[in-house]
Amino acid sequence: MTKEILIHQIVDVLQQAGFIVSKRCNIRPRSFDLAARNNQILLFCKVLYNIDGLNEETAREMKSLALYLGGTAILIGAKTRDQMLEDSVVYMRYDIPAVSVQTLYDYFVEEVPPLVSAAPGGLYVSIDGDVLKEARKRTDMSLGALATELGVSRRTISKYEEGGMDASIDIVLQLEELLDVALAKSIDILRRFEKNVTVEMPVEKKSEPQPDDGILNMLHTLGYQVMSTSQAPFKAISKDTSDTILTGVSTYSSAMIKRADLMSSISCVTRTKSVFIINGHIKSETVENTVLIEKCELDKLSGTDELADLINERTKKHNTEI
Repeated sequence: MTKEILIHQIVDVLQQAGFIVSKRCNIRPRSFDLAARNNQILLFCKVLYNIDGLNEETAREMKSLALYLGGTAILIGAKTRDQMLEDSVVYMRYDIPAVSVQTLYDYFVEEVPPLVSAAPGGLYVSIDGDVLKEARKRTDMSLGALATELGVSRRTISKYEEGGMDASIDIVLQLEELLDVALAKSIDILRRFEKNVTVEMPVEKKSEPQPDDGILNMLHTLGYQVMSTSQAPFKAISKDTSDTILTGVSTYSSAMIKRADLMSSISCVTRTKSVFIINGHIKSETVENTVLIEKCELDKLSGTDELADLINERTKKHNTEI
């Protein structure tokens, strides 16, 4: 199976689940391959045949984008190390859940969440400690007696009940058979990992300034919070109290037009605006839903309201023309 096949399968699953899916991010570097939305669920999907190919920098940017735009980062693949991904199992890479296409299908189409997580040493299940404690007491089993039945320590059973330790699949099956109760807790792959995410805002000066930094700092001066990116199809995300804008910076070129078209598709999914600031002259005012603004026009603006008016004016003109 190739990455191309994987992406087609993933798009098919997401569409079956009612998601609208962006165009594929086929511009390098890229922190994510697809953006997808179903009502309030927003996904940033990274597709790798081998999930171990995800690096820390890419993961950090995916999590920052997801947090900043109110979504979830997810990794979808087929293999880890020298083995295929198990279905109904969640793997973690840099605090991003990684799953197979089948697990994605089960979760979003069949609405059957996974129960098993992979960790060093094997596959584990999270136990509902309250249910375990209640079932143990109902059957008049002491911690010691239950521990003896399973061949583990009394302290291990206590940790299961406190929710402080996951158990192997074999242990969970034994517990459920002994106590005649379902103990496995499902895994919500949409839960966020805010505590491990750092969002940089506003723009910070780098020791070696890049050509585009001046424009991003201009946006910050206008009143926007600006989170710069290094691997996304856009240069930054600019946000004020009313608007969130995918922001590109470039000269006018065929490569810029391709990027602006992709940004337009992503903005439709993320429910944001899309703007490209052009160093030099523009030959059109829009590329699909992406508004093009010359840097000299930006120089004349004095606040976020004036930029919002310019964006709205060009968006309205584009919509009228089509």
